[in-house]
Formats: sequence, C-alpha cells, structure tokens
Amino acid sequence: MEQVEKTALVTGAGKGIGKAIALAFAQAGYNVIINYNGSKEAAQSVLKEAESYGVKAITIQADVSNDEQVKAMIDQAMEQFGRIDVLVNNSGINKDGLMMRMSLEDFHKVIAVNLEGTFNCIKHVSRIMMKQRSGSIINMSSVVGLIGNAGQANYASSKAGVIGLTKSAARELALRQIRVNAIAPGFIDTDMTAKLAEKDKTKMMEQIPLKTFGKPEDVANVCVALASDAFSYVTGQVIHVDGGMVM
Repeated sequence: MEQVEKTALVTGAGKGIGKAIALAFAQAGYNVIINYNGSKEAAQSVLKEAESYGVKAITIQADVSNDEQVKAMIDQAMEQFGRIDVLVNNSGINKDGLMMRMSLEDFHKVIAVNLEGTFNCIKHVSRIMMKQRSGSIINMSSVVGLIGNAGQANYASSKAGVIGLTKSAARELALRQIRVNAIAPGFIDTDMTAKLAEKDKTKMMEQIPLKTFGKPEDVANVCVALASDAFSYVTGQVIHVDGGMVM
C-alpha cells in the first residue's frame, strides 16, 4: 500500500514560534505550507530550511483576517499538494495598551487577526478535511487567554475566544475524524519577549515554577505530537506549554 505524503499548513510561519512549528513538521516528514503576511525574505529562509529535510515546501502570502485571501491560499495549497492533513493556526498580533486608552481600531484589529483569522482558516480547511475524513487542527491560544493580563484586554479576549472556538469546532468536526485542539504557550523566547526590560523578565520568571522561559521548539514539539496518531483520541483540549505557570 502506497504511503500518503502528509501536508501541514502553518500560518504566521515566517519567524518565531510559527517558524519552529513549520520546521518541526518538515523534520517529521510532512510537506509544509508556510503562510506569512509580512516578510517574504523570512518566509523564503524558512522554506529553504524546510526543504533541507527532504520534503516539499511552498510559501503563500495571505492575511488570515481576510476571508478571500484565506480561500485563495487554501486553493493554492490544494493545487500543489492535493490534501491538507494538519492546520496550525499560529498567526497572531498584539497591540497592547490600557483599556481606557485603547482605540476600538486596536481592539478590533487584534480580534480580526487572532480570532477571526483562526475561524477563517478552520472554515476553509475543515471542508477539505471532511472529504478526507481525517485531519488535525491546532489553534494557538495563550496563558493570557486563561488568566488575563493588564494592558492586553484585546489580546486576552482574542486568545480566550480561540479556546471557545476550539471546543466548538472539536464538537462539530469529530464525526468526520477531525481533531481540534489548542495550545496555550506561556513566556516563550521570541522577538517579542526579547524587547522586554530585565525587571519585567525577572517578574515574569517568578511566576514560572520551572524558572525558565520556553523555547519556540517546546511549542513546536507539542504541535507535532498532537497531530500524530499517538494522540488520535485527544480532541477539544487546551495543552499548556508554560513551565507550570497555569495549573
């Protein structure tokens, strides 16, 4: 029996956690679709690294908050690979600020990318997975979506919404053997955390029982595991990758 080549679509895969996820799937033998919205050069760099593992990879530019662009991305991915086995909704932005000073525009933009973007991708990819009668969808939430954070009302709302969306999608799609789970990372070493002042990093570290920030690969490894057959009976769950911060 001929083995089917599996394909993973990772949104926001040009850098940070998304890059690590795309490369982890490539290393595991998946063909990879690298979605990006900003830097084409960064996405091309990820593509070359992914191909070094002997798999096929393509980059597709699309703003996940734009439903038409998402549909075009999925159509292009299907033309190239004919199937999508894994969707990782990693694309996300933040526009932090205290609520009394936060503009409606900044609130709406974060919701549009982080929550509506996740919905758009699930909507289009789930149609393909339903025909396949298989698939794994992994949505990126955050510890902030579980416990909140001052100055991040928009971000926390979007990430809490992702959890509700994950559980609803898991119930809707289970009959077609499509599993939907979420990952809630804690403080991960990325460009975003690198900009923090040392005193802020120290304060954060005090909240983490393991006393260290996570690496993008820590999140990526959980993604690959969740998508594998070893986790075939796991759906509708939120996996914390946070060093014990939220228990």
